[in-house]
Amino acid sequence: MQICVLGAGLAGVTAAHALRRDGHDVTVIDRAPAPAQETSFANAGLISPGHAFSWAAPGAPMTLLRSLFDRQQALRIKPRPDPALLRWGWRFMRNCRAEPWARNSLELMRLASYAQHALAAIVDDTGVEFAHTRGGLIYLYATDAALAQAISTLTLLREAQIDAHVLSPEAVIGLEPALHQRATAIAGAIHCPSDASGDAHRFTVGLADWCRARGVRFCFNETVRDWIVAGERITAITTDRGEHRADAFVLALGSYSPVLARKLGLRLPIYPVRGNSVSFPIGAEHTPPTLAGVDDGTLTAWSRLGNVLRLTTTAEFSGYANRQPSKDVAMLVARARALFPDGADFSQPSAWSGLRPMTPEGLPLVGQAGPRNLWLNTGHGAMGWTTAAGTARILADRLAGRAVEHPYPSPRLP
Repeated sequence: MQICVLGAGLAGVTAAHALRRDGHDVTVIDRAPAPAQETSFANAGLISPGHAFSWAAPGAPMTLLRSLFDRQQALRIKPRPDPALLRWGWRFMRNCRAEPWARNSLELMRLASYAQHALAAIVDDTGVEFAHTRGGLIYLYATDAALAQAISTLTLLREAQIDAHVLSPEAVIGLEPALHQRATAIAGAIHCPSDASGDAHRFTVGLADWCRARGVRFCFNETVRDWIVAGERITAITTDRGEHRADAFVLALGSYSPVLARKLGLRLPIYPVRGNSVSFPIGAEHTPPTLAGVDDGTLTAWSRLGNVLRLTTTAEFSGYANRQPSKDVAMLVARARALFPDGADFSQPSAWSGLRPMTPEGLPLVGQAGPRNLWLNTGHGAMGWTTAAGTARILADRLAGRAVEHPYPSPRLP
């Protein structure tokens, strides 16, 4: 079967790998000059089933409200007259109750655990290298109340069969000595030993090279414009360079998936949420952390990716604007210095900003929708690096019409 994958980010390239493995003739199209140039370019690097909680949590509405007056909030919103945000926000708020939050989080955790096994299979299959660090992730809590709240969620992790342990401040420093200057500000932590970290951009580029060597065609610097539809099927897509015909089409354009889907009359419940990262070079004189993790109080994630220390934060609902304010960069530099004073060269920050494709429930859209030969693999939000290998396998199973290894809900569109 000839399959056209729209998008060469993490979701698109993992899908291309799974489909090529099934023997399909695959073409990948992207407007960027290379793989993983947008959302997948400089994300946190966390592969974190142990932190795969839905953002639509009971406390989220109040956090968003506070962000109107306090720009230090990690989850924040810029009010704008945007009907798409209003529709998305209404569905998001409906999921910010305890019962749907627990249900969505459990679904996401199970997907994340399945995806971790799928990622290991890809690595075994391809040998792709991406600064993969195992040994678990550390989730820090600064107050006893925050730690108690985190401990209360361990039942969900256990139900998803994810191993997790509560650590004292002393145990945290024993596990990650680079945090020793932060010891007095730590009430405790959760350690998920099966979680990991790695460079998503390096992985995607390496996997794309592997796919290209095995016949997958990549068309870069090419922007998809529209669909050509005959009856209940798409016959081709048009781009600024011509036309591509195929038997099936996979929509994996991240935050821009809803823009193209609207041309088919589909309303995908995806809204862009901007995130920031700052990366710092590590020299021989530095003592960076070995394990990655999250400072839960500020929702600041950190990871060591080879000779780079990266920190990320912020989830801002501000439409498709993708500009990182200098204040956000300064805030991340200050947090990096506070967490790891000797961890890297903080005089050379490399800043990045990207749009996460969020669904209200926090669950990716994977499966057939709209025209009979259109398939979705999009809406991964902040969990793209954690779940993409799994959704690619689910997509390939469903497209082939075989039993799906991991039971996962089909897309339910408005």
